[in-house]
Amino acid sequence: MASTAAATTSFSALSKHSLSLNTNPQVPQKAPPFLLPETLQKPYPSHATHKTHITLTTLSSKNPISDLVSTDKKSSDDFSSYFDDDDDDKPREECGVVGIYGDPEASRLCYLALHSLQHRGQEGAGIVTVNDNKVLQSVTGVGLVSEVFNESKLDQLPGDLAIGHVRYSTAGSSMLKNVQPFVAGYRFGSVGVAHNGNLVNYRKLRAILEENGSIFNTSSDTEVVLHLIATSKTRPFFLRIVDACEKLEGAYSMVFLTEDKLVAVRDPFGFRPLVMGRRSNGAVVFASETCALDLIEATYEREVYPGEVLVVDKDGVQSLCLMPHPEPKQCIFEHIYFSLPNSIVFGRSVYESRHVFGEILATEAPVDCDVVIAVPDSGVVAALGYASKAGVPFQQGLIRSHYVGRTFIEPSQKIRDFGVKLKLSPVRRVLEGKRVVVVDDSIVRGTTSSKIVRLLKEAGAKEIHMRIASPPIIASCYYGVDTPSSEELISNRMSVEEIREFIGCDSLAFLPLDSLKKLLAEESPNFCYACFSGKYPVQPKEVMVKRVGDFVDDGLNGSPESIDGGWVQAPLNQDVKKVSEAGKLSSLT
Repeated sequence: MASTAAATTSFSALSKHSLSLNTNPQVPQKAPPFLLPETLQKPYPSHATHKTHITLTTLSSKNPISDLVSTDKKSSDDFSSYFDDDDDDKPREECGVVGIYGDPEASRLCYLALHSLQHRGQEGAGIVTVNDNKVLQSVTGVGLVSEVFNESKLDQLPGDLAIGHVRYSTAGSSMLKNVQPFVAGYRFGSVGVAHNGNLVNYRKLRAILEENGSIFNTSSDTEVVLHLIATSKTRPFFLRIVDACEKLEGAYSMVFLTEDKLVAVRDPFGFRPLVMGRRSNGAVVFASETCALDLIEATYEREVYPGEVLVVDKDGVQSLCLMPHPEPKQCIFEHIYFSLPNSIVFGRSVYESRHVFGEILATEAPVDCDVVIAVPDSGVVAALGYASKAGVPFQQGLIRSHYVGRTFIEPSQKIRDFGVKLKLSPVRRVLEGKRVVVVDDSIVRGTTSSKIVRLLKEAGAKEIHMRIASPPIIASCYYGVDTPSSEELISNRMSVEEIREFIGCDSLAFLPLDSLKKLLAEESPNFCYACFSGKYPVQPKEVMVKRVGDFVDDGLNGSPESIDGGWVQAPLNQDVKKVSEAGKLSSLT
């Protein structure tokens, strides 16, 4: 077992926020000043290729702000250089979370649930459990869930309480320290956290905490949450979480673990999904999607409501209202791309949503064609909907390889569109001489779409008509989705006709935003459309905002300003203060 070193730092307490709870708890006692040991993890000795940590803790554009956004620079360690430019041209969900209370095989169930959420993040995974001695044990590693965990590692994670996390990052080899769940000790015990989302006031919070003595080990905004919990003076523990979350702005769906409690919390806007289920033995399960519940035979009960804190312990499940929450703003891209079709997200079937998206495209952008195909896998259900409504056969015109790794050695004689050809293979017998409708979920930079069109033409397609099951993406996301800067988004720079010419197809149509809202009917105001409109429910209130939820610093140390390429500018017409001027704790209140 790897040893744990602790760096001890003294903190001043953050000011207390007023609480709005739907229960009437006793007024918490104020805690005296205390010390927060930070866990410095050491690699667990292993002969495996993938790095793993085992830790024991006893403690003028269409988008109004696009002109202000700087282009993200690639790391020198970025593996994408092995492929053609932007072959994986999609927005990427940052991560998925799982929490389990009351099952003797919690770590194994957590492992299986994370496997179901693998599509939400493929760069790293981790699990934290509570053993019989009430000690939090952690295993984290770089790679897929099946690569990070094996039988022996799961044996080191006993107990009936567990949380887990899968993450996606931009790039880089030195990312192990940013893999969640994070575990920290403080005066009153230990706490683990797994977070899905992105905080738009991360820099401000971090600057204030550092000015008052906090030491940060990672570049993840999730670590700010741990510091806020540790410096809070409220009691008991779940009120510390409430106190900390009241200072957060942006998107967060989180699960926390202590020696005897599992806590789930969702931000007041409900940007990112989080659901609750229960197994037949009474074990309570939280997960980012219902597909994780299905695999471990947990019955879906309900969502964690926006602004809700759920505390699970030996006394059952207690619900608290985090704060008065505004109109929900749930991420519509969960239904367009991120979630699996067999999941129920925000109370709606993802499969049914995508099928109707395709039907709308067939109704509003019809075209004479012989066959409908999909860009697999996320375009398949919408393509089925299009084909059904148009009365045209759906066939598999593109076959996706599911065994493509991170890097490939290209022959010295360069192969055109190498990255796309590794992933997608056209079926000539389906395409040759045919007028083909190609359904995809979205277009981001447009580079992959143009290569797919070339691929289909080379396979003999007579005509190619692209149909996109989402509105044009014109703005970056600040709420936990890795999207390029706005100037890189092709729909922010070009008209539909200009995009059609760039891609090289015969016709191009997007799902109209008005039609999407009409489909959602009375639920339409409850969704976030910022990536389609540039209108943000939670405006960035800092000069610079993190571009992604957990930016990988590739081993760089120092202030956040030293991390190159992970920040974008917020609108300059905002009434914002520079981070350097935000040094007083009162600015959090």
